[in-house]
Amino acid sequence: MCLLRNVKERTIVLLMKREHEGIIDESGPSMSDSVQSHTLDTRLSVPRIGDYRLATMGCAILLVFMMCAIFAPLLAPHDPAQLNLAARLLPPSSEHWFGTDELGRDVLSRTIYGARVSLTVAVTVVAISLALGLLLGAVAGFYGGITDTVVNIYLSNAFLALPGILLAVAFVAFLGPSLTNLILALALAGWVNYARLVRAQVLAMKEREFVQAARALGANDLRLMMRHILPNIVQPLIVQAAVGMAAAVLAEATLSFLGLGVQPPTPTWGAMLNDARSHLFESPYLVLFPAVAVALCVLSFNFVGDGLRDYLDPRTRVR
Repeated sequence: MCLLRNVKERTIVLLMKREHEGIIDESGPSMSDSVQSHTLDTRLSVPRIGDYRLATMGCAILLVFMMCAIFAPLLAPHDPAQLNLAARLLPPSSEHWFGTDELGRDVLSRTIYGARVSLTVAVTVVAISLALGLLLGAVAGFYGGITDTVVNIYLSNAFLALPGILLAVAFVAFLGPSLTNLILALALAGWVNYARLVRAQVLAMKEREFVQAARALGANDLRLMMRHILPNIVQPLIVQAAVGMAAAVLAEATLSFLGLGVQPPTPTWGAMLNDARSHLFESPYLVLFPAVAVALCVLSFNFVGDGLRDYLDPRTRVR
């Protein structure tokens, strides 16, 4: 009996290792042949930069925005909050590359500083939404039953009943406009997508052979989740996070445009667009430059998300 038990345990461990390495082959080749084939396929499918041109372009644009956000005091030619009524509504020139607004503030400097708010909001909102969605989605998918009913049916549907931007507007209007309230409002409106994605992935992953084998060997729930399930659902979460950052930038610009974002004198792209409405026809550059900044930032996050999806999914990876 002891001998049979040892053989059974070794067989389960071997299945777990082979499942993790992705070398199980139902046609029956030897394990060494499978390892060699897996290694060869990996070498042949190593991506090149040229295979992901849009993702590379998105990374380059994001790098520019990150440099602007980090080194804004060094890159901005003027103080973004300095008023100069004698130089109001000047067109683009050698002194003011992007022109000046109705209060004589340099538009280029305000556009550079606006990257700080947008990227801060994007990263923080996605981090909070992902953490909350990961926790609730993992618990609901792993345990099921009443926990799954409460999270997936009641909580998720309650938040999905209202549009995310409307929920964020109500939250900020109730607590008052500020950067902290803006981040909390967008995170509160965006966690549901991550929770549903995690729940679906956990439901599929907990039925896999290597998870069942680890459970048969006595692994507790925490070890199953942290060691076997979560590492195998990271790929779709990374892609969703990249796309979520694009949505957060757009939502921040929308709330700032409505006056519910970061308050003056802190420059934001949405507030710049709001200030430029009354000068749309006489000074169109006031709308052009912050609008282009928002569009490029959103596009770059979307390009990076698409590239990550193609790279991490072996079914769509370019060979």
